[in-house]
Amino acid sequence: MLLSVVNIDGGVTAPLGFTAAGLHVGVKTHDPNKRDVALIAADRECTAAAVYTKNVVKAAPLLVTREHLADGTARAVIVNSGNANACAPNGEENAERMCAATAAALGIDASDIAVASTGVIGQPLPIEKIVSAVPQLVKSLSRNGSGDAADAIMTTDTRRKELALEVTIGGNPVKIGGIAKGSGMIHPNMGTMLCFITTDAAISREMLGTALKSAVRESFNRISVDGDTSTNDMAVVLASGAAGNAEIAALGEDYAAFHDALRALCVQLATEMASDGEGAQHLITCTVSNAETEDKAETIAKSVISSTLFKAAIFGADANWGRVLCAMGYSGAEFDPDAVDVAFKSPAGEISVCAAGRGLPFDEETAKKILTEHDVEVLIDLHEGNARCTCWGCDITYDYIKINGDYRT
Repeated sequence: MLLSVVNIDGGVTAPLGFTAAGLHVGVKTHDPNKRDVALIAADRECTAAAVYTKNVVKAAPLLVTREHLADGTARAVIVNSGNANACAPNGEENAERMCAATAAALGIDASDIAVASTGVIGQPLPIEKIVSAVPQLVKSLSRNGSGDAADAIMTTDTRRKELALEVTIGGNPVKIGGIAKGSGMIHPNMGTMLCFITTDAAISREMLGTALKSAVRESFNRISVDGDTSTNDMAVVLASGAAGNAEIAALGEDYAAFHDALRALCVQLATEMASDGEGAQHLITCTVSNAETEDKAETIAKSVISSTLFKAAIFGADANWGRVLCAMGYSGAEFDPDAVDVAFKSPAGEISVCAAGRGLPFDEETAKKILTEHDVEVLIDLHEGNARCTCWGCDITYDYIKINGDYRT
């Protein structure tokens, strides 16, 4: 549907009813300028929903959050970076302690708190540092605290990922805000990413969950940095209902407006993650058009943006379109290779490199100029139907190896 969505300031504190904070407590570094614990809090009970990693190995905070959100309500989210609390001693106990300390400081029930961690796997969580800092974290809660919270959840990210949108639903302005982190260990079915979304929409837990799952499928599950799916991934959304719209309790025009705005927010945050991939110099956007089904287009586009060989070619600004067809061919999707067209596009121009499955003569210098831009598009036409899908990735560079060669130490 067509709707008017506008970007606004404020991140997760743009929606009515929410405050946030981020502090340095020393989980990941002694640098006092590096925040590493974040808190998002609501002034009332919220409907809540979440989507989690499909990795069989799941971090303790994820298991605790899943239990706490089972009733579809929550009032706060506490997050630390620098330590994943995954496969770690006393993992669930420490996650529960984070919730208990936060609950005590906020005067709410611990079961109304979601908890998340990100960082190194397998190391004991310095829980005392976190617990002792919670009272100060609560005192720091502010309507201007979204940026600090966004900074506090970063690991190898080079920049904060924060966004807020406004959409009109039933005549009422409804705000949706989000912060996210993710730079490496990113692959469809969630990557090492965390995303926390707030909204002041009035919406039932069932419709909120449906909207989140759909938005995640069309955003975070369509990005890949390095082919690894993490143990800690989650996307959590809290809805305060403070906007005053009639509760969205069924599919319809209001639900569609909310879903489209939520999807827009998730897509923007997802592309920021792909663009900020560890060591990356290029954002790769792959669009497969005129496919028989959207699922087929998605399968092919994911395969292309996940191909290590193609990612390396983009790093070198090499118009090696054969690697595109190769990745398409092992994607598992059935298509006619003799009907495929491929083109590369960027702010520097567009160049066709393959038509009907065969190479076209093209100017290498022009192609190199196009692929030297930060934002590079791969346009694939299957000539078999009307469906399309876009997925996002990044190139692979020497710096990716450097970052992950000593990530633990």
